[in-house]
Amino acid sequence: QVQLVESGGGLVQAGGSLRLSCAASGRTFSRYAAAWFRQAPGKEREFVARISWSGDSTYYADSVKGRFTISRDNAKNTVYLQMNSLKPEDTAVYYCAARPGTVTTTMAVRYDYWGQGTQVTVSS
Repeated sequence: QVQLVESGGGLVQAGGSLRLSCAASGRTFSRYAAAWFRQAPGKEREFVARISWSGDSTYYADSVKGRFTISRDNAKNTVYLQMNSLKPEDTAVYYCAARPGTVTTTMAVRYDYWGQGTQVTVSS
């Protein structure tokens, strides 16, 4: 069992930056692939970025490529999402997710563990 807690959300102006953190507790988090998803009001949850258990493989949605960076520090059991050049359309609740093993995926249904989410609001 893994528990995930996100933090770092908030209100920021367009063009600004935020860094989200996802702290994991429970089993050895270094054996879990992780990802960030987001859900805007009235929309379905969408994939943002994923990272392998070792951190050497990452993948991004086209909408955030070049602006967001996912990383992890397994010594701290934490996954990060650095968000730069934020746009109003990035406004959403951001969720951290994890799944055991080495295989990463963009499909939300494949992730076993989820955090409670953190709100990101980008004003124009």
